[in-house]
Amino acid sequence: MGGSGEANGGAAARVPMPPARPFLDTFRGNLKETFFPDDPFRSVVRERGAGRRTLAALRYFFPFLEWAPAYTLGAFKSDLIAGITIASLAIPQGISYAKLANLPPILGLYSSFVPPLVYALMGSSKDLAVGTVAVASLLIASMLGSQVSATENPALHLHLAFTATFFAGVFQASLGLLRLGFIVDFLSHATIVGFMAGAATVVCLQQLKGILGLNRFTTSTDIVSVMESVFSQTHQWRWESVVLGSGFLFFLLVTRFISKRRPKLFWISAAAPLTSVILGSVLVYLTHAENHGIQVIGYLKKGLNPPSVTSLQFSPPYMTLALKTGIITGVIALAEGIAVGRSFAMFKNYNIDGNKEMIAIGTMNILGSFTSCYLTTGPFSRSAVNYNAGCKTAMSNVIMSVAVMITLLFLTPLFHYTPLVVLSAIIISAMLGLIDYQAAIHLWQVDKVDFCVCIGAYLGVVFGSVEIGLVVAVAISILRVLLFIARPRTTVLGNIPNSMIYRRMDQYTTAQMVPGVLVLRVDAPIYFANASYLRERISRWIDEEEERTKDNGEMGVQYVVLDMGAVGGIDTSGTSMLDELKKSLERRGMQIVLANPGSEIMKKLDSSKVLELIGHEWIFPTVGEAVASCDYVLHSHKPGMVMDSAAGHENMV
Repeated sequence: MGGSGEANGGAAARVPMPPARPFLDTFRGNLKETFFPDDPFRSVVRERGAGRRTLAALRYFFPFLEWAPAYTLGAFKSDLIAGITIASLAIPQGISYAKLANLPPILGLYSSFVPPLVYALMGSSKDLAVGTVAVASLLIASMLGSQVSATENPALHLHLAFTATFFAGVFQASLGLLRLGFIVDFLSHATIVGFMAGAATVVCLQQLKGILGLNRFTTSTDIVSVMESVFSQTHQWRWESVVLGSGFLFFLLVTRFISKRRPKLFWISAAAPLTSVILGSVLVYLTHAENHGIQVIGYLKKGLNPPSVTSLQFSPPYMTLALKTGIITGVIALAEGIAVGRSFAMFKNYNIDGNKEMIAIGTMNILGSFTSCYLTTGPFSRSAVNYNAGCKTAMSNVIMSVAVMITLLFLTPLFHYTPLVVLSAIIISAMLGLIDYQAAIHLWQVDKVDFCVCIGAYLGVVFGSVEIGLVVAVAISILRVLLFIARPRTTVLGNIPNSMIYRRMDQYTTAQMVPGVLVLRVDAPIYFANASYLRERISRWIDEEEERTKDNGEMGVQYVVLDMGAVGGIDTSGTSMLDELKKSLERRGMQIVLANPGSEIMKKLDSSKVLELIGHEWIFPTVGEAVASCDYVLHSHKPGMVMDSAAGHENMV
């Protein structure tokens, strides 16, 4: 064993200082990892020649160029069946969701024509079926309806819906182009489960107006206002609507149950909404039920989407309302569309680019706002039908658009007698599938905090409003992220007998403390947000260990070993904390020892002179070597000496 100079040399060999990198290289690397972690343009860079690179770039922004050249007749047959199947679901759902948004029913068909064509060109998911969704429709109705009445000023309400769709599309596409897709990740799985269940509950409650045949209904979405509106009008309940709605709802639920039990019969539940519309229309037409209190859709204009560019409202005082509505509904639509796309991509073992999806969804909403469409995304129910129908590519969306186009050109008069109560039954049936109670039970079993996040989001939507629920859900998610950062976990490590392995003592019951040495692991980067907490928590660990050893008559703490393996980064507040901790331990006659610091940690400690203060001889590549050196010094009674790793290993053995 040599002197301190040898120790320093040994330590330098143990934990080498990483080579210096220019600041611009480091900055460029960090920027790439933040915004381009998937390296999306690697296929473009690999190509040689301007022409090939241009084609590769076009394939990136227009994924249909990848699958279209190799498209086969067999794939077309599969997509044809899937496209017709989802069209049978999209037509009644589109009409229903447009009514839910307090918009003309024809807009539901318009929104199932243009956006799917755009997505087929730009979307990267093979299974996502594009269309309107109930939650976004309800948000549009409630947020716009808070200032503009759809019954008193329907034209302005319609124009604001187009404007909100435009702003949603711009926001979505901007997130994708600026590579800010990670913002959507702040909506955790637990948050989405609770929010979607709450929104589904609210949507179902809103449909009581149609089921009960009420003419007047509250514009509020909270459960208290809805129940008050329902039971204050018991004298206006119409038994005809209740019987008709309950019958069709029972039919829809039975078909969905059959399809769940036998997945090969998926087409039964897929065709059930259109079947309900046809049967309901025929029944009303034959019995003249519209004269007995059954409300019907009425006249639907024939023809394709009229342009709506001139209808966009960019002047005060309503532009702010449209902007707010567009951003909130845009985030919800993105979260649902990307989550659904990733789920089915996982089933088929392929990947989708979240940022590319944002660009595609944003572009189709921008173009949709120009062609009388309101907000669209990839709803789960329609995408599940598309997947089960055996779709091969996004061509199924094109087939659906063609079917909707034929409907717009020739078949809209057939929906004149469609009863609104059937649309309410269709919406309720679809929304019940969004209440994922099994996921909530799973959250309770796995993570109680996640369950509380889920319940908080649900209660915020049901007892407040959809906007309040969204704010509560996001706030709880961000708060939890901040708690993870500001209050990182620190644990005591013990030695596994007959080895140099150190593990958590609260997990490994056989792990043993090393007399005179306290080993702590920090499980997070050390930043300004948690530096003070870590200093206090480490001091508390030391105080507790000192009390324990004093009560048991054992050797007190002489060395505090910090396992830095999980510390991925450190800032100036973190280095100052280690500086203060070093001085504090010195006053108590203790030595701080660092084990397994990463390259970034070493560079920051070196540039801040903290590495020199601690001493190179007290930096080790593993916890085992660090503890072995401390144990060797304690038993050799030479506090100024540190053994090399080989001697430490020999001593431990």
